[in-house]
Amino acid sequence: MKRAEGGFDYCYNAQTAVDDTAHIIVAVELTNSGADSQQLPKVLGAVKRNTGADPQQVVADAGYRSEAVFEALLEHPAELIVALGREGKQEVRIDRSKRPLSAAMAEKFKSVVTQEAYRKRKWLSEPPNGWVKNVLGFRQFSMRGLVKAQAEWKLVCAALNLRRMANMMSA
Repeated sequence: MKRAEGGFDYCYNAQTAVDDTAHIIVAVELTNSGADSQQLPKVLGAVKRNTGADPQQVVADAGYRSEAVFEALLEHPAELIVALGREGKQEVRIDRSKRPLSAAMAEKFKSVVTQEAYRKRKWLSEPPNGWVKNVLGFRQFSMRGLVKAQAEWKLVCAALNLRRMANMMSA
């Protein structure tokens, strides 16, 4: 990835999709693109491949916000809840004529039900990232190159899932 001060680093952007009942990672993706905005369709495709079904609801932070992605997912069966800005900060104003789907999402966020659904993201999608770092001690990739790093990321997430399942079985 390109560094702000110039040059490039071996960096990756990891994506996870987490089941809201068992807190098991059901899909992972890894790219060498710093932006999340174009990753959502790819992650949802991985969810369907891995589970055999589309999710009922997709909750994502503002990094996934993109008019093009909203357009691509118009026919997707899942309820899409994507933040338009930082939660609790100033209201996001969107030009409806330029970004009609983003404006529709902003309107959707005025609903208490949508806001409550979005709050689940904090305890649903963030903990696996912390568990990978603090429980498994995974802080950097051992492999070089995107394909090898993707395999390593899938292995790390599988190890986390196995650990989570073992804890669930013993509880």
